[in-house]
Amino acid sequence: MRVWLPYADTDEAERRLGGLPDGVEVDCYRADGDPLPSSIDQVEFYVLPYMRGEEVLSRAAEMSNLKVIQTLTAGFENFLPHVPDGVTLCNAAGVHDASTAELAIALALANGRHLDDFARNQTSGRWAPAMGQALADRRVLIIGYGRIGEAIDRRLAGFEVASVTRVARRARTGEVAVHSIEELHDLLPEADVVFVIAPLTPDTENLLDGEALALLPDGALLVNVARGKLVDTEALLAETSSGRLRAALDVTEPEPLPSDHPLWTTPGVLISPHVGGASSAFFPRADRLIAAQLARFAAGQKLENIVR
Repeated sequence: MRVWLPYADTDEAERRLGGLPDGVEVDCYRADGDPLPSSIDQVEFYVLPYMRGEEVLSRAAEMSNLKVIQTLTAGFENFLPHVPDGVTLCNAAGVHDASTAELAIALALANGRHLDDFARNQTSGRWAPAMGQALADRRVLIIGYGRIGEAIDRRLAGFEVASVTRVARRARTGEVAVHSIEELHDLLPEADVVFVIAPLTPDTENLLDGEALALLPDGALLVNVARGKLVDTEALLAETSSGRLRAALDVTEPEPLPSDHPLWTTPGVLISPHVGGASSAFFPRADRLIAAQLARFAAGQKLENIVR
């Protein structure tokens, strides 16, 4: 069984994965200037290099023996058009929960407490205190209550928020109540901080358009750690430019955000360059996923995280 793994060499793959299943032959490809392995017509299991785009599948049609593509991202919509018929696509659900949830909270705190402004002031030695907006006593809305949404919820527990309202594609009951996305417009007027972590689908594109954003109360903060296309950029720019809303964005539309885009210089807007999963927490979790999936594939068992 031939597999492509995103490591420097086989020794690194064996060390990080704790060994390899019997019968597995490894070629390494990180898409950082290294050429595609010559075994393009033999590879059966392809783990896509992290932080790379759909170009890593530009020659997928030549992978005549390919059976599985494993992403290292939770999102997979950009890869779908390039996955050959009959090939199983698995995502990295679970790998980014801790890292992305941590960044979501960090963005909310940094924006609310003006840490971005203070960092800029530090370069000039300017002492400029400002009243901040705490998470304490704020009404929180989580749009997209999957694994990362749950991880954000857990991390909010120590911040003494006033309430947490949860929204997913379908309503569900259990330990906590989860509302249907169809109720979103009824819930937005009661939200002071909105975390967006829903998947991008045809149904969720521009989910937060001008009409939806207008329903948020004055001074509300929008934190988007999902995909830029879930939010109407022009509508968000209008709301933040007026000072009515604030935003902390790890994702934008377009992306990368052009250097001359007005969002960069809009007061109350904090932008990070799509680094939700890019932390030290990523590597051990990614390695565990790859090792487990390879073991399942080699044993003929059903894979986890199948999305197509």
